[in-house]
Amino acid sequence: MINWDETLLSQYVDSPTLVGLLQSFNDATDPTIDIANFYSNIWNIATAVGNGLDIWGQIVGVSRYLQVSAPNLPYLGFEESYTAPTATTGPQPFGQAPFGSGIALTTTYALADAQYRRLILVKAAANISNLSIPSINALLQAEFSTSDGINPYGNAYVINSGSMSFQYHLTFVPSAVQIAIINNSGVFPRPAGVSVSLTY
Repeated sequence: MINWDETLLSQYVDSPTLVGLLQSFNDATDPTIDIANFYSNIWNIATAVGNGLDIWGQIVGVSRYLQVSAPNLPYLGFEESYTAPTATTGPQPFGQAPFGSGIALTTTYALADAQYRRLILVKAAANISNLSIPSINALLQAEFSTSDGINPYGNAYVINSGSMSFQYHLTFVPSAVQIAIINNSGVFPRPAGVSVSLTY
């Protein structure tokens, strides 16, 4: 408590034992550090980490964990009956591809705190957006740009294809995580009765 000594009755102010006990109790139960830690690690979205971001994710409705489809990369192997020798994926001859890394145990990917914070902020903006094409474009730009507005990847925007369909179009080759953010995170809208696709 701040200025706790001002709450003492005047008859106890000169008692060193009572004042010492109260001072010791106040020092032991001072919540200032805990409140500061709560504010910076949970309450403030700009500085929240770990469990604090998970709480924010539950509030806005987006998970840290995404289902990412594993890419079918080329690997060193021998031609098999179902694989053409010129295929760009699957088994390749010597000098064409590295050894295979095996089958992934899981396709679940946990976003790092910085990625998850950006996704939470974009989802919060989507929750209060009118979800028109300009607002969806703003969401895409927010997801794929840095905090100072610089876009290190390329442009991302919506193309209205007509006949009840639209495309999320990226002018860069996205990573598997970026594809999962658009397709599987639930942040970017999929209006009822409208087909949505991703092109890049």
